[in-house]
Amino acid sequence: MAFEIINPATGEQVESYEEWSTVKTRAAIEDAYQAWFGWRTTDMARRCELMHKVAAVLRGNKDKYARMMALEMGKPIPIGEGRAEIEKCALACEFFAEHGESFLAEETLLNEESRAYVGFRPLGMILAIMPWNFPFWQVFRCAIPALIAGNTVLLKHSSNVPRCAMAIDDVFVQAGLPANVFRTLMIGSAQIDAVIANSKVMAVSFTGSVEAGRKVAAKAGEMLKKVVLELGGSDPFIVLADADLDQAAAAAARSRCINSGQSCIAAKRIIVEGLVYDAFMERFQACMEALVVGDPLDEETQVGPLARKDLLISLHSQVEESISQGAKVILGGSPLDSPGYYYPPTILADVRPGMPASDQELFGPVAAVIRVRDVEEAFLTANATDYGLGASIWTSDIARGEEMAAWIEAGSVFINGMVQSDPRLPFGGIKGSGYGRELSCLGIREFVNIQTVWVKPQ
Repeated sequence: MAFEIINPATGEQVESYEEWSTVKTRAAIEDAYQAWFGWRTTDMARRCELMHKVAAVLRGNKDKYARMMALEMGKPIPIGEGRAEIEKCALACEFFAEHGESFLAEETLLNEESRAYVGFRPLGMILAIMPWNFPFWQVFRCAIPALIAGNTVLLKHSSNVPRCAMAIDDVFVQAGLPANVFRTLMIGSAQIDAVIANSKVMAVSFTGSVEAGRKVAAKAGEMLKKVVLELGGSDPFIVLADADLDQAAAAAARSRCINSGQSCIAAKRIIVEGLVYDAFMERFQACMEALVVGDPLDEETQVGPLARKDLLISLHSQVEESISQGAKVILGGSPLDSPGYYYPPTILADVRPGMPASDQELFGPVAAVIRVRDVEEAFLTANATDYGLGASIWTSDIARGEEMAAWIEAGSVFINGMVQSDPRLPFGGIKGSGYGRELSCLGIREFVNIQTVWVKPQ
């Protein structure tokens, strides 16, 4: 199997790489396993010092890595996209370097005649199976806390971003981490089961599709190994009648089209209370129309191409099927007639249950707008999905927003803000969006042995 780099802005092949043999893969796993014995005993202060160096390497190469993402998967290079992703990775390194020791500090449970405490011990070697849409951030948000905790990390990256995968490997080398503490495996999906089954791999972190997540979870379950899954979403963006419509419309357009619409936590279903539906739609359409579509290497571009041709075909098929079932095209609705895999910002109105725009995840800049009568119908509609990753509520009544948030079936609810990941906040979903958490103190404790120690004096 060859890993092909195809520039999504032109559709032209740039380069290709050969997949590793199973023998080379097993040797790399053994190297990372041996590296763990030294890394787990490395002083926490030293691990944290090295993560600060990782942050420095990332910032020193910000433009290079942003350009790399643009050429491999089409992410616009400006500060709001490609460069911002690298900066976010650096911030995560610094956050966990500064707080990792306190997050993993022993906790006393009993201190009487007998003493008991909980220690957080490194688990071992973690396999990270990561997607292409945020090719640096997805890796770093998993790897940094795992490494701080004393684990080693194997990366199986998406096959359409091999340069990013190798560049991430090199980041840790440049920062001075011991050899093989972080190791990229240049393998395809066919080798994943064997890696999960390897007795030296202790746990798996997977971000990707529901279908692939089920397979990873099944294999990990068969081998009795811990797994964290983040499987995407169909996030509701709820606009209540008392919301600031200008702010809500601008945020909805930004959230729906960030990363060219290829984000698990993008606003997928825009749910608007009937009293303000027309006023909101006028503003929302204007914001979507104003977005600049173009070459991801252009500093003015806000929406680039989709990452692959098959993704473009799949998205348009979902749009066409929704239209055939009664959805109304307000804006866009067809691929651009130009080289590359461009789909314009699109608005579908009159979206109802049963349509792909309602029931499926649309991974591109297509907004499904749903009119509801009142607050009760809004949260019932928001929960009428197999997914449960994020949700956004827009209202001037903060108390009501918080009350409503408690009823929303999602791992994160943002009130008067677009859903986003932040190293300080736990990230993950429920239902079809997966389980487990990344980031924050909860994320760093996913891949540790939570060990109880009980001591009775002689």
